[in-house]
Amino acid sequence: MIKLSVLDQSPVSDGYTSADALRNTIELAKLADRLGYERYWIAEHHAIVTLASPAPEILIARIGAETSGIRIGSGGVLLPHYSPLKVVETFRMLHAMYPGRIDLGIGRAPGGSGLEAFALRRDRSERIQNDDFEEQLTELLAFLYHEFPSDHPFARIKVSPEMPGAPEVWLLGSSAWSSALAAKMGLPYAFAHFISPEETSAAVKFYRANFRASKRLARARAIVALGVICANTEAEAKRLFTSTQLHIRRIRLQGKRLPVPTVEQSIAELGDAAFREDPVVRGGGEWRRYVVGAPEQVREELERMASDLQIEEVMAIAVLHDYAARLRSYRLLAEVFNIPTRLSNASKELSL
Repeated sequence: MIKLSVLDQSPVSDGYTSADALRNTIELAKLADRLGYERYWIAEHHAIVTLASPAPEILIARIGAETSGIRIGSGGVLLPHYSPLKVVETFRMLHAMYPGRIDLGIGRAPGGSGLEAFALRRDRSERIQNDDFEEQLTELLAFLYHEFPSDHPFARIKVSPEMPGAPEVWLLGSSAWSSALAAKMGLPYAFAHFISPEETSAAVKFYRANFRASKRLARARAIVALGVICANTEAEAKRLFTSTQLHIRRIRLQGKRLPVPTVEQSIAELGDAAFREDPVVRGGGEWRRYVVGAPEQVREELERMASDLQIEEVMAIAVLHDYAARLRSYRLLAEVFNIPTRLSNASKELSL
């Protein structure tokens, strides 16, 4: 059976505030927990009015307190901006508060424009950003799992808080480069199909074919993250999707990262392009960037994709203006896959 998870960028809808978007994230996480979703990841973006979360670790801490069983984590921490030790300390803190539930998704992208990336850097020399990513990741794993050689200076550092176990580390990516590194380092891999759909098949299959077992992972594990919009009917799903369609076109054709537009505004602005297959929005490759339709249609397409890629888990992202429709989409998706629901802490306490 396919596992379902959620990737949340905390999108800001036109007419609403970033505070609204963050409250929506917390409420959606609570719903995903009750519906039985496997994990809930928070993305990291900087200086983008469309997306409200530059600090996923803060939202993870809050969501952990509001949920009971769903795994929670970053999708992902953009490692080039930070020191590996600081990231490990932050996620060991989260692991201490919510043991057995924390995922540390690591990404390489800047999460903003070149100017924001430069402003985030502590080292503003001419050294190329990202050129030591593999070294950074190796250091992070060594801090997290106590793997420094005894003669290494960092072996003397006692990372706190110390307790049994550790967060589960995932490498995130949207290219063949990331799939090669995940395979080489024996890490589970999450591919951002919603960013680079033309690369998905080659990247995931390369990862699986070249995976090297590690002390932490005996066999390849891959997640594909893609857009999913589910409604009671195909027509309603396509109507809701027009806000997503215009949002994506603004980003990819105009470089505009504005709040997510309303359906009415989107239909008016898109004109004849509304409700049609849009090459810019669809992306290249075998599968669309977004799967849009009634529940059975969505399930069939996700099952075909999972079967071809030999994956056991898909991570759904839904960027819609209508927050109620977004909640309903995730509810319908869980129902059509018949995933077991999860009791909340309050329900468990009442049953004792």
